[in-house]
Amino acid sequence: MKNKRNKSSGNIDTRLVHNGRNPEEHFGAVNTPVYRISTVLHSSVSDQSRARENPDSFITYGRHGSPTSKAFEETVADLEGGYKTIAVGSGLAAICSSVLAFVKAGDHILVSDSVYSPTRRLCELHLKNFGIETTYYHPLIGKNISDHFKPNTRIVFTESPGSHSFEIQDIPAISRVCKPRGIKVLLDNTWSAGYYYKAFDHGVDISIQAATKYYVGHSDAMLGSITANKETYDQVRETSRILGYHAPP
Repeated sequence: MKNKRNKSSGNIDTRLVHNGRNPEEHFGAVNTPVYRISTVLHSSVSDQSRARENPDSFITYGRHGSPTSKAFEETVADLEGGYKTIAVGSGLAAICSSVLAFVKAGDHILVSDSVYSPTRRLCELHLKNFGIETTYYHPLIGKNISDHFKPNTRIVFTESPGSHSFEIQDIPAISRVCKPRGIKVLLDNTWSAGYYYKAFDHGVDISIQAATKYYVGHSDAMLGSITANKETYDQVRETSRILGYHAPP
């Protein structure tokens, strides 16, 4: 029980069976137990310091994650093909954390006109009050989205297929014109569950899911996920922690 399986090998279906499950760490339990924690004790001050310096490798506080949420994050990150995943309390929390990680007063963002309606309300009711301008673009615009770029454009928020109207966006074309300008591409990837559309293969920086939908599947829990590439992960993780958005056990 001391030797962990190599979870990076095999096809995705095989990996999904094994990811997030470490029986050797949980007294042989096949599935990771639900850990209900707030305060975490350490055997020494040096151990506590080491944990705080490496928050992704240790459990430091309930709001920063538990073995349960970390097992979920490990599984989603592999499924999405991203660097790491952050579990938050809802899909909207995932959207808010991801957007707020990259904008400040005076910035401009581009948002698909077919976007999930709470995302639109975030832009119109809250970001506007913070001095952040939103321009909505036609979801089929593709590479011509560059016509809407401004010197202060920071992110393009995409959703494919679009909520209700189901337009499929040309994500690779959008990503290609954003990258040279340092504009981050965020994708609400809920419809594909990260399985049918591999966002990171097409230049996306952040893949967001309302895990309430496909992952939970029973309409009895709220959950969201933010999967980031290596470049953006630390910034999004810090923002979600400051906002207190981490998923409960």
